[in-house]
Amino acid sequence: MIEILYNGRCPICSAEIAHYSARAAATGADLQFTDLNTAPLQDWGISVDQAIRRLHARHGGQVLSGFPAFLLIWQALPRWRWLAKLVALPGLRHAVGLVYDRLAAPILYRLHLRREAKRA
Repeated sequence: MIEILYNGRCPICSAEIAHYSARAAATGADLQFTDLNTAPLQDWGISVDQAIRRLHARHGGQVLSGFPAFLLIWQALPRWRWLAKLVALPGLRHAVGLVYDRLAAPILYRLHLRREAKRA
């Protein structure tokens, strides 16, 4: 089983996870999705801030974060396996990983901080 830890308070993250969850249910993929806002993060060995900054996955006792976590999801979902194979190619894997780490994840994190500040 692959457990995915995501930010359920992020509308973009929630929409994407809802899609993956529906695909997993339809195909029988062994994926479990856990909202970090209700999860015991000490079981993951990460802080709340670390959890919010990127997607995390736990598989075989190992915790992966960022782009490698997405690869696990895509590899588990039949219609997404082609993408996992494509972006796992050496040069592309590095480039996509950089885009996620340097662009996508920081933008989502800043948007989350803004949403949380408005709630307070």
